[in-house]
Amino acid sequence: MPSLTIITITYNAEPFLERTLRSVAKAARLVPGVADNVEYILIDGASQDGTLQIAERYSSLFTRIVSEPDAGLYDAMNKGLSLATGDYLWFLNAGDEVHDGQVLSRLLHAFEQAADVYYSDALFMDEAGREIGLRSEVTPHTLPENIHWRDFALGMKISHQAFIVRRAIAPVYDVTNLSADIDWEIGCLKKSQKTVLLPFVLCRYLIGGLSTKQRRRSLLDRFKVLRKHFGLMSTVVNHVRIAARGLRFYPKV
Repeated sequence: MPSLTIITITYNAEPFLERTLRSVAKAARLVPGVADNVEYILIDGASQDGTLQIAERYSSLFTRIVSEPDAGLYDAMNKGLSLATGDYLWFLNAGDEVHDGQVLSRLLHAFEQAADVYYSDALFMDEAGREIGLRSEVTPHTLPENIHWRDFALGMKISHQAFIVRRAIAPVYDVTNLSADIDWEIGCLKKSQKTVLLPFVLCRYLIGGLSTKQRRRSLLDRFKVLRKHFGLMSTVVNHVRIAARGLRFYPKV
């Protein structure tokens, strides 16, 4: 059976990490021989709060815990990539959760299809743990059944936490760009020979994050990413469409 590496990135994540670890533990209990099929790596940026103490309480879950200073989120993700040994990669960061206890079992079964990319919807959650709704319902980003990298012309089509890729085709992240997750997903889809929409939701996604906290720079970096893949003129036109869509669509998050 193909194997999976789950990678969690943390930095001063004490308020939210335990919900992530509880969800992984719950799902792992339902997978026979989970240690043979799933590895779990924590990459921590030398947290100064209780993050590592929480991780130690769940030490039996982890294949490896690394805590050291890094150059930011995407540098930490690249560290995770370099340490992973599973056939597939799943980034599930502090505060995000495996959607339910059946997900890992169903996901490992889905790997029998031998796709390069698997993806699903994501259930949005707030910091209090309240459900907001599926990403495809509460944002303008509908989820195509047969996704193509060109579907990203208007931005991120798939939540990063609901995107699982074969490690052999995964590029490194651009550590200088706050929208590197979009660039990474597009890069993966360009290399994918077979991409599968899963018939179940992979994750509960904690809204917020780096791009929300640094909104202006994130938007500029998104423009750079889309220009790289779609060209300057198409990106300018598409950003007009993005702005018009934003005026029409009132987000619920």
